[in-house]
Amino acid sequence: MKKSFQFFSQREALTGRNSSAQGAALGQKQNGISPERAKPTSVALSGLNDCRSITTRGRAPGFRIARLQRFGAGTFTWLHRATITRYIFTFLLAALTTATAFAKLNVVATTPDFGALAQQIGGDKVDVFTIARPTEDPHFVDAKPSFVVKLNRADALIEGGAELESGWLRALLDKARNSKLEHDKPGRIVAHEGVQLLEVPATLDRAKGDVHAAGNPHFTTDPLNAKIVAGHIANAFSHLDPKSASVFQANLDKFNREIDAKIPEWMKRLAPLKGKRVVAYHNAWPYFAKRFDVRIDLFLEPKPGIPPSPSHLAGVVSTMKSEGVKIILVEPFRDRRYAETLASHAEAVVLDVAFVPGAKGAGDTYIDWMDKIVSSLVNAAEGKK
Repeated sequence: MKKSFQFFSQREALTGRNSSAQGAALGQKQNGISPERAKPTSVALSGLNDCRSITTRGRAPGFRIARLQRFGAGTFTWLHRATITRYIFTFLLAALTTATAFAKLNVVATTPDFGALAQQIGGDKVDVFTIARPTEDPHFVDAKPSFVVKLNRADALIEGGAELESGWLRALLDKARNSKLEHDKPGRIVAHEGVQLLEVPATLDRAKGDVHAAGNPHFTTDPLNAKIVAGHIANAFSHLDPKSASVFQANLDKFNREIDAKIPEWMKRLAPLKGKRVVAYHNAWPYFAKRFDVRIDLFLEPKPGIPPSPSHLAGVVSTMKSEGVKIILVEPFRDRRYAETLASHAEAVVLDVAFVPGAKGAGDTYIDWMDKIVSSLVNAAEGKK
């Protein structure tokens, strides 16, 4: 298919330049058009032998031209260099403006509870990626190369800071080499700051199991601690994205109001369990137990991180029978068979309860997750399934 283009004279095409006056007169004379009525000339270009310069309406010929693209055998399109430059500049400016207008903070959270709070505060202003899944033990996470990439591109990192991630986070950060996530940078959010940690050991003794020197790291099971963490997140996000600070603050205020309204409701529902004993596989519930006055201090693990032994389980069953303990809490990634064995001997019920949001049936938001925990406990205490 032939294409129609507008041209200058052959002489101008060969020289690539002329004076504004002489070139204009020459081009108009060759085309048989008076200077007063000069108009563009259309010529069909269908081979290499016809090589003329592009012309424009109302302009003196003589500017440089550049070959941009070849169409078919011997067919070329010619465009003015200034036009190409203008198009490129316009495109880049539009792309930059669009990217700036719709840019989101890239946030990496070590565990799902921090990820849920980050999403709650950030809303549509953030993209949140959580390293540990709700169905795996956050003490032991495989350091995948994809995590390194996420951390390298992150604007913010939310970690517990109470040694829960100490076995794997440092190695990932060393490989990521992201200066935004260095300590004391706005992008490094340490969640436990301002939280009164429980079970801080007087001395470190590995014979006592996997004990954390800073204290028990599962502090978000207390809703008031979740408010503290949410405040850290809102402050950090506001520093990193000042234009969205009002959005982050509004989301924080809404979350705090919801928590303040929910706590009395949760306490009222859990009243039948006040002072009652509940068994757990792992010591992940001291903050929840303290907030709602439930005794969760009998564990399937003889020591934190140590698998259950037959002799230890026998002692747990004996205590459950003597005290009438009827509930056993098990996280999704634990071996449920130990709990089922105990339940069969003590006529108890096993509850699959995650200590972070996001697990199957646990709810994706913090409040949905807490609602699920409370409902599961209340139903078990009332003998409901």
